[in-house]
Amino acid sequence: MAAYHLDTFEAYLDARRQAAENPEAFWASIAAHFAWKRPWDNVLSADFERAHNRWFEGGILNITENCLDRHLEIRGNKLALIWEPNDPRERFVRLTFRELHTQVCQVANVLKKHGIQKGDRVALYMPMIPELAVSVLACARIGAVHSVVFAGFSAQSLADRIQDAGARCVLTSDGLYRGNKEIPVKRVVDEALEQCPTVEKVLVVERTLWAVSMQPGRDFWMHEEVETVERDCAAAPMEAEDPLFILYTSGSTGKPKGVVHSGGGYMVYAGYTFRNVFQCRESEVFWCTADIGWITGHSYLLYGPLLNGTTTLMFEGVPTHPDPGRFWQVCDKHGVNVFYTAPTAIRALMAAGEDHVLAYSLDSLRLLGTVGEPINEEAWHWYHIHVGKERCPIVDTWWQTETGGIMISGLGALSPMKPAHAGLPLPGVEAVLLDKEGREIEATEAEGLLCIKRPWPGMIRTTYGDHDRCVQTYFSAFKGYYFTGDGAKRASDGLFRIIGRVDDVINVSGHRFGTAEIENAINGCKAVAESAVVGYPHPIKGQGIHAYVVLRESAGASDEPQLEIVHAEIVEAVVESIGRIAKPDRIQMAPGLPKTRSGKIMRRILRKIAEGETESFGDTSTLLDPDVVQALVQGYRSLSEH
Repeated sequence: MAAYHLDTFEAYLDARRQAAENPEAFWASIAAHFAWKRPWDNVLSADFERAHNRWFEGGILNITENCLDRHLEIRGNKLALIWEPNDPRERFVRLTFRELHTQVCQVANVLKKHGIQKGDRVALYMPMIPELAVSVLACARIGAVHSVVFAGFSAQSLADRIQDAGARCVLTSDGLYRGNKEIPVKRVVDEALEQCPTVEKVLVVERTLWAVSMQPGRDFWMHEEVETVERDCAAAPMEAEDPLFILYTSGSTGKPKGVVHSGGGYMVYAGYTFRNVFQCRESEVFWCTADIGWITGHSYLLYGPLLNGTTTLMFEGVPTHPDPGRFWQVCDKHGVNVFYTAPTAIRALMAAGEDHVLAYSLDSLRLLGTVGEPINEEAWHWYHIHVGKERCPIVDTWWQTETGGIMISGLGALSPMKPAHAGLPLPGVEAVLLDKEGREIEATEAEGLLCIKRPWPGMIRTTYGDHDRCVQTYFSAFKGYYFTGDGAKRASDGLFRIIGRVDDVINVSGHRFGTAEIENAINGCKAVAESAVVGYPHPIKGQGIHAYVVLRESAGASDEPQLEIVHAEIVEAVVESIGRIAKPDRIQMAPGLPKTRSGKIMRRILRKIAEGETESFGDTSTLLDPDVVQALVQGYRSLSEH
């Protein structure tokens, strides 16, 4: 029987062998760790080509019983959730498992009072406050399908997601604080709901105490409603394949895709991956900095830690407010042991200088993690040296919204660690490299298209309301495989390095370069904070390389001679790291990059500018700083004139 917790590298190797020899028996033994109301009849029914992959059919469960109820007897008074507010002067909140259980039951009863039933879709558009975590779990408690929308998307983006899901209810707040910004959340919801006739009820949480418009019969204050209901709520029995949540991701067509995850498989996979990648101990505090509006927040801020009885920290603010030492101040304040964040945040803090991190001891940290994109070597080393003090292993995790949980990673301190390499596939994950004809590349040391050969419990079940889109996007490129859309390299020791999206590969004179590979070289320059590379049509090479480069504050961005030196250093770094064929044709110094509020770079915009299209960028309201687009256009025009 496979061990749920892998505590040695030998145990990891043994688990990989077991999973390869008998995948269904392997996953059945992992699933047995959880509480089921009724055991499953069939571990797996799989049809990759039609994306009909069903796990633990016949099994009955409720994920919140595994997150909360089963811990009450031995961990009832243990901290489940620590909430740190945006303003460090405001008091933090701590909830034990028993207190969190009570609050979840109360909000679940409020939802039931307002007619929400099993299978109904509920949209959540809220700040990073405890009530968001409680509300997500309350939906799951009664079998309602939660759809969390990041509270920073525009009213139109919110309306699109509500309409696509056919949500009957919206949970929101009066407003939110994020850094030095104050956002009227309820007003955004009101605007969105002008287009959403399916929404019958809106439940509003107090956060800012601002006056807001409340529509009689539709809008209700959550704190008032909670006072009218019981403090206990029985968990709804759910089929393993009943939908747990819908999470929308950007699609190439512009229309967001509603990725659907089901309760049984997602629970097993989120719990298993959290336990083994982060190796959390009973007394430790885990902090994932992601917003719950993204899959990372779902799996590794909320569900993964709670499934394992781990104390999880939730942060309302941003890493640079009130100063770039905020992350490290929170780590010291709450004794954080495991810290999990995005490379884009690390690079932003690098650019602010070391003083902000050196001001804190960070003695409690044991393990560091990264998520969201490949981490470049310069950022990896900065993170390892200045944050981890060269004693904390780094797990560079690769996974996607569609995978539900981590697929390729180190396992705490147990497995090999190499800068900018995600690591090894987790036991039960069969990652392969294919050539462009769809043939598996047998050589250990190779480069190819990253695909998954066998189903895993946390995988996407469908795209909401459009299963054909799911099939076409993920399962049609190579028959019998899930295509990740990423290219990867496998080193001689078997470690995987993700080299970027296939559509972010630049073909220069027949040579293919992953954008992440070139960016890694550029980011190694001392003057560079971060960069983004795109291809553009070139009359001779097919594609030329256009690099957008953001300099550190100390680099002298307005000093012409200094800029020439930096330009030369960038070229030299790329030539030395990759070769002259990868030398950027254009290097544009930029004030910033067009990023969504989750830190994702909108490369579509960068490609348009590099191709000379300086208008019609579509909706830029979801960008963290929409003004950066016009600044990039001006920079491109200046570059073209020279």
